[in-house]
Amino acid sequence: MYEPLTIAMRWLHITSMATLVGGMIFGRLVMTGATNGISPESREALGDRAAMLYRPLVITAICGSLLSGIYKLLSTTGHSFTYHLLFGIKMLLVLHVYATAILVVQPKNPRRARMMLSVIISGLLIILISAWLSRIF
Repeated sequence: MYEPLTIAMRWLHITSMATLVGGMIFGRLVMTGATNGISPESREALGDRAAMLYRPLVITAICGSLLSGIYKLLSTTGHSFTYHLLFGIKMLLVLHVYATAILVVQPKNPRRARMMLSVIISGLLIILISAWLSRIF
């Protein structure tokens, strides 16, 4: 049976990544499409406002996933070479997601939609690798 701290950390990890990747999916697939019919100035103002409101969630999600990920890493040992290989690839993708998410929520970002798409792709790959790692463990 899992101890309460382990359950809390797993919940924190899952909700942090759901907030980060889910917000990017909403922003790219819904907000970008919804703003196509308005003027470029209004679209930029709306995008900057949405990014400003999403920024605290991004920072909180990054901190939550870092904290819970470090806990998970330190609380489990004895993994195979394949596990470490996949874990390394996952960490590179995670760094990409963190860095790009921070850039996405900056004001006056003309490449926001493309950057959100790259976060979505990397985030979904991270989730796939995580599911695979849970089977190896």
